[in-house]
Amino acid sequence: MGYTRKLLERESKIGRPVRVGLVGAGQMGSGFIAQIARQKGVDITAVADVAVERAISALRNAGIDDVVQDGDTSVLSRAIEAGRHVVVNDALTLTKLPIDLVIECSGVPEIAAKVALASLLGGKDVALMTVEADVTVGLLLARIAAQTGNIYTVCRGDEPVECLKLVEYVQDIGLEVVCAGKGKNNPLNSAATPAMLVDEAAAKGMNPRMLCSFVDGTKTMIEMAALANAADLQLSKRSMNGPPATVPTLHDIFKPVSDGGILPSSGVVDYATGPVAPGVFVVAKADDDVVREELRYLKLGDGPYFAFYRPYHLASVEAVLSIGEVIIDRQASLAPAAWNADVSAMAKRDLVVGEKIDGIGGEHVYGDAVSAVEARAGRELPIGLASAATLRRNVAKGTPITYDDVTLDETKTIVILRKLQDALLTDGLLEETQLLTDSVLEDSQLLTDSVLEDSHLLSLIK
Repeated sequence: MGYTRKLLERESKIGRPVRVGLVGAGQMGSGFIAQIARQKGVDITAVADVAVERAISALRNAGIDDVVQDGDTSVLSRAIEAGRHVVVNDALTLTKLPIDLVIECSGVPEIAAKVALASLLGGKDVALMTVEADVTVGLLLARIAAQTGNIYTVCRGDEPVECLKLVEYVQDIGLEVVCAGKGKNNPLNSAATPAMLVDEAAAKGMNPRMLCSFVDGTKTMIEMAALANAADLQLSKRSMNGPPATVPTLHDIFKPVSDGGILPSSGVVDYATGPVAPGVFVVAKADDDVVREELRYLKLGDGPYFAFYRPYHLASVEAVLSIGEVIIDRQASLAPAAWNADVSAMAKRDLVVGEKIDGIGGEHVYGDAVSAVEARAGRELPIGLASAATLRRNVAKGTPITYDDVTLDETKTIVILRKLQDALLTDGLLEETQLLTDSVLEDSQLLTDSVLEDSHLLSLIK
């Protein structure tokens, strides 16, 4: 922490603030812009949105009026060097401008994957708000980042990242992590569709698809899979348990069956329904009698299982913390350390040949958290690829959609990256392959519609 002081020291040393470019000026992005504008030592230099006026409005609401619009990157770059702010309608333009960090807030996995790849290959750090992309291709993006010398991360503020910080705290004080998770404030309804939620979404000021991804459980499955991969934990079981719980009962519920709880073993992720939301938790075990007695004296319970709880996550309000972690500490807030969990696309209803799947939060599929080993053995389609899929076989309601059931749009960046990640994945880790060569880094056409065509990256898939 203490990033305000450190960022100001950096600004004084190099003569300018950290320059941030942000993709997506919707609800989440506009909130992030407002927070960045308030942060000392940081400037929200550029915003990309297909609706340019929305980007201009978000900057204006943050007190920024000196906005330049021009498709010529040289003009935009000169404006930035002169201390002005720019808006563009193409997210990939940001990767060609003199900025330090690209933050992606589109909410669309394909855009997030494309922005992340372009940023890393363009020599820039990148932070995603779209965790859906991380649970699809995050391990590969983290490897590419390491080989470029840049940082790839998911932003602070959402449950998986804040729970990871709690996991790290528990580990740092020498306790065993038994279970890590989040609270969910409503029961799962895997059959929910956007059409069913129009009125509720309007009352909450939300997009019906976004609300649907919460109600049908997809978002929870994605968040807990991201946590499992970043913390190198396992899922408690397929779909997890999601029992009703309160904060005082966490340590009694989320412990191994052998000790009266619901878990098959320690070192897992799960979630609770009820008033644990909107917080995150870790249940830890203290085997040492002296430590256990000290924790009892400090009113944390009788042990040996103890619950550590953070009662909130602040979304875009605290997402700015990732700027300091990336720029000052040169570390990711959250990135996969292993590939332990996947989120598979499950049919919400009977699906028929020829239907094009509408993706996360839609009418066709919901996400189900599953061990990566099981998903791979069953050739289950990751939810992050669902919107690139057209059915070539019928799929029954409530069953996983497999790669064999669909035709994928091979021009999509996220499809290509997932194929590469799968090709290099062994026992939950990526093979030590040199993904990037000088010829790849110099290839300015890497992200055209013929994504990765004739590149070294694509050759590794074949």
